[in-house]
Amino acid sequence: MSEAFAEGRVHVRAPGKLNLFFEVGAVQDDGYHDVASAYQAVSLYEDVWASHADDFTINVSGTVDVTGVPADDRNLAVRAARLVAQRIGYRGGVHLDIAKSVPVAGGMGGGSADAAAALVACDALWGADLGGAELHKLAARLGADVPFALMGGTAVGTGRGDQLSPALAKGRFDWIVVPSDDGLSTPEVYGHLDALRSAHDIASVVRVPEIDPAVLQALRAADPVALAEHTRNDLQAAALSLRPGLRDVLELGERSGALAGMVSGSGPTLAFLAGDPESALELQMMLSASGLTALHVHGPVAGARVVGS
Repeated sequence: MSEAFAEGRVHVRAPGKLNLFFEVGAVQDDGYHDVASAYQAVSLYEDVWASHADDFTINVSGTVDVTGVPADDRNLAVRAARLVAQRIGYRGGVHLDIAKSVPVAGGMGGGSADAAAALVACDALWGADLGGAELHKLAARLGADVPFALMGGTAVGTGRGDQLSPALAKGRFDWIVVPSDDGLSTPEVYGHLDALRSAHDIASVVRVPEIDPAVLQALRAADPVALAEHTRNDLQAAALSLRPGLRDVLELGERSGALAGMVSGSGPTLAFLAGDPESALELQMMLSASGLTALHVHGPVAGARVVGS
């Protein structure tokens, strides 16, 4: 047992994500949608510390507004911890300290990263040694983005987004992320997308969703210019309809030198692709000068990992 675990405290870090490509199929009878997504884990992290306790408790803080984050069993990280305990028959509890840096309800998978980190932390703290495949099964029960937060890197997600296969991405891709003060509800954005399609305001996807091969080719070639030409997010139209002001920020970023700008996931966080680290720094300075919060991140990065006590 390592010194960190012997002290009864495990620290795990998990990344936020961007959807470089996101095609959404028609709504199913159960209200869900099949999707095809190209995920990339980026260097904006959630930190979770797990320590022994008699019950399941949680404390949430961070560099982002955490006012709306539940600190009870509604929290995905607590549900993750309970799943591990149930799986191994553990009768004790755990206290989770979460420090958030990924925007809350921002379309970057912060809650999913918390859950992935909690799975890894509890597995290590309790000496469960479940292994990656078993943790992935538990992650899939928690939500579509949780398995990717475990995996990290770059991946293609199909089905509900949790059927993952690694995608080769050479080199480094630099992004400027602009969060919003108020989050968007993912179910609300999906529902609004369905409404827009029903009203024929935007076209529906009639086939099984699939990734544009040009996106995967750009990732393999480490070519941000080619990637910028083929990024796409079907949820963007719905997010912009719900938050029209985001369109002005997208236009500002593209005028300021971004290769492409897009809504991240269900939004309202915006992501701007830059050609290299120097161009990203220039873009960050220009957006910051306009009064926006602009964060420089890069990908791909590793998924949820133990980093110490």
